[in-house]
Amino acid sequence: MKVSRERARFTDGVGVGDQDWRMTDDGARAGETMKRIPIYTSELYLEHDTGAHHPERRERLDSCLQALRADETLKDAIDWRQGRQATDEEIGRCHTKEHIQRVEAARGKAGGFDADTRFSERSVEAARRAAGSAVDAVERCWNGEISTAFSLARPPGHHATPDRAMGFCLYNSVAIAARHLRAIGCERVLIVDWDVHHGNGTQDIFWDDGSVFYYSLHQWPHYPGTGLSSEIGLRAGEGATLNRPLPAGYPAADHVELYRSDLISIAERFSPEFILLSAGFDSHRDDPLGDLLLDDDDFATLTRIATEVAPSGRIISVLEGGYDVDALARSVVRHVRTLHDAFSDDARRC
Repeated sequence: MKVSRERARFTDGVGVGDQDWRMTDDGARAGETMKRIPIYTSELYLEHDTGAHHPERRERLDSCLQALRADETLKDAIDWRQGRQATDEEIGRCHTKEHIQRVEAARGKAGGFDADTRFSERSVEAARRAAGSAVDAVERCWNGEISTAFSLARPPGHHATPDRAMGFCLYNSVAIAARHLRAIGCERVLIVDWDVHHGNGTQDIFWDDGSVFYYSLHQWPHYPGTGLSSEIGLRAGEGATLNRPLPAGYPAADHVELYRSDLISIAERFSPEFILLSAGFDSHRDDPLGDLLLDDDDFATLTRIATEVAPSGRIISVLEGGYDVDALARSVVRHVRTLHDAFSDDARRC
């Protein structure tokens, strides 16, 4: 699929691209009762400018938007939502006050927290909306308004530690959403991370927290250098981290079967009340930043397995990596289709 240079257009309270969809306060199109999957996205994500030749670029989002709009099976199945900004209180459950101050000091400026983690004038707003959209999605799902949703957001988040922006990530959206779930009464949250890179930030945040189980399959050795199988958590969190470091070229069939076996085992032992997906599509065989061998079909399978172990349909997905724009777009379409189809008969869906 060739990515058009035409910018996907958003307006306040109106849909995406050339689709003029009026939305109610909770995101549903007025007067329509079809069961649809909420997708959270925003123009702000396109204004997060990382500079020329950076892999985490706006074309990632453009390609996904075009592919989702063009897919006939999803033509009437998407409920586009714009989400909201995360509050200091929500972000502060995962990040230090000093980290929030450093990130906020970049508002309206252009530069970098390090050589990889670039920001532009609206990047801080984009990161806040990415986190806030994940929070909004999990709260609505926990309250029974929806069964699933996908946050098509950037910048990604799983490398952001409590006190450091790194690996293209400013705030850790999935971690912030998990802590919000805990704050509103969810006792056990499972985070599933299939990005090619280990989510060191998510692991750090929940290192000694046994109420949030972190499961990651990732290439190793690879950036950021963490994610050994010996890293299992500490104190109350001991045993609530499971890392599966995979060598470059690891067979896709073995990858999927290991994931299936692990998820079934984790679900039986941990009994999660909610699943959050850190959905990184850079473990695709075509991705330039990794050497794993998954394909479009495999991502649909990973998604389906997660929905099968999800408690009462409580599963929210958040975009992380994926840097071949065509492979990313195809995989996101398969991912969203699978989420939608898994819960299309659920009476709680909007």
